[in-house]
Amino acid sequence: MSTRSTLITSLLLIAAAIALSVALYNRLPDPMASHWGVDDRVNGTTSRFWGAYLMPLLALGMLGLFLLLPGIDPMRANIAKFRGSFNTFIALLMAFLLYIHVLSILWNLGVQGFRMSMALLPALGLIFIFAGVLIRNAKRNFFIGIRTPWTLSSDRVWDQTHRVGGPLFMLSGALALLGAFLPGATAYLLVIGPVLASSVFLVVYSYVLWRRETGA
Repeated sequence: MSTRSTLITSLLLIAAAIALSVALYNRLPDPMASHWGVDDRVNGTTSRFWGAYLMPLLALGMLGLFLLLPGIDPMRANIAKFRGSFNTFIALLMAFLLYIHVLSILWNLGVQGFRMSMALLPALGLIFIFAGVLIRNAKRNFFIGIRTPWTLSSDRVWDQTHRVGGPLFMLSGALALLGAFLPGATAYLLVIGPVLASSVFLVVYSYVLWRRETGA
């Protein structure tokens, strides 16, 4: 996916989120439900303004950051090698944020005949799966991927760590998809647990690879 196409697609998604908020603003409650617990019950609220516009503003800020960072990375030539995957990930993340926004708006309009976790976790699982694809393709840089002191110091350590990390994050995404069909805390455990375990393992793994390479 080209950077231009990513920018256009992302801006259209953000514009759709803003248009939805503008169109329905007067029908939304004040305050609005903004956070749900592991039991799918509301446990946090925010003002109507922030409930309607925080997610689009967050998406806009993230888009700007994602488009800025590759240009200031000293190893931006490496980012160019997987820029297509990175651009696709940006567009998918913007779509994910729009999806969360729509779920929140629907809930606050009284459409509450669904479990928030069952609606949210499959989309989150897909994000993790594509994050795994992105990680597998990523080349050494300072902003995208598994950035430890040891992966950043060696192309070989970076490549091997990401070759393992990609499938681990894809597996974490698949488990998140499964979590959508399980109750409460068990569902979120299948999201948080595998990602945390994979992250810790990859930090240790990159260090072990570096020790082997340097003989330190």
